Amino acid sequence: MLLLNYITWNPDPEIFSLGPLSVRYYGLFFAIAFLLGYYIIERMFRREQVPEQWLDKLFIYVVVATVIGARLGHVIFYGWDYYSQHPAEIFAIWHGGLASHGGAIGILIAIWLYSKKVTKKPMLWVLDRLVVPVALAAVFIRLGNLMNSEIVGRVTDVPWGFRFLRAAVDNPEMPRHPSQLYEALSYLVVFIYLMFLYWRTNARLRQGLLFGIFLIGIFSARFIIEFMKENQEAFEEGMWLNMGQILSIPFVIAGLYYVNKAIKRGPVTKQ
Repeated sequence: MLLLNYITWNPDPEIFSLGPLSVRYYGLFFAIAFLLGYYIIERMFRREQVPEQWLDKLFIYVVVATVIGARLGHVIFYGWDYYSQHPAEIFAIWHGGLASHGGAIGILIAIWLYSKKVTKKPMLWVLDRLVVPVALAAVFIRLGNLMNSEIVGRVTDVPWGFRFLRAAVDNPEMPRHPSQLYEALSYLVVFIYLMFLYWRTNARLRQGLLFGIFLIGIFSARFIIEFMKENQEAFEEGMWLNMGQILSIPFVIAGLYYVNKAIKRGPVTKQ
């Protein structure tokens, strides 16, 4: 028996505006994600009695790397044909266009630099802690996508289908998979599991374990849910796997490698 015929989704992405400045749900959720992430890392660092100044520097490294990496990821992986002809648009982040895979690569580069210049600890020590709030940030980013009516799913007859009236797709009145919610819920499960492992087990002592679990959980979910999403770019039509899935495979493989290595190595008491 059907519980719902469909859900009509038509929110304004803009909360309010003051002259030329506007506050949008996506930006608000992005800010909330970083504030919560800061709080979580602060608690971790206090527990492990590391220098306080590490936290502020980590925040700067991650924020800058996320924005630049996600933007360049979108430009290179999804829109190079356009941006190569309109290079000035590369910097127009307010027009939209961020790619999570690019953000992940940007963060990895930033953490490598952060480990070398700030903590003098192994890169995996930082990543094992950072991925916990990053998983939560992924939840808020997908909720921001939902409020923007973007990255929508394919047409469906499931009783919880959404009619994304503002989506830039053919036949927006047709019910579609709320793929943003699928991803947000998947990432929330990963976040809760990582929090449990860090605070209730000795997983944080198994260098690379939390990082590997994060990669497997986040990018396996992304790979699967892509089958229910509309392609983001025209060039993906006719591809057996779309760009999001192709980019997810190396991350999952890397996750399996780090989990296997962490289990074989055992707990590391001195890091």
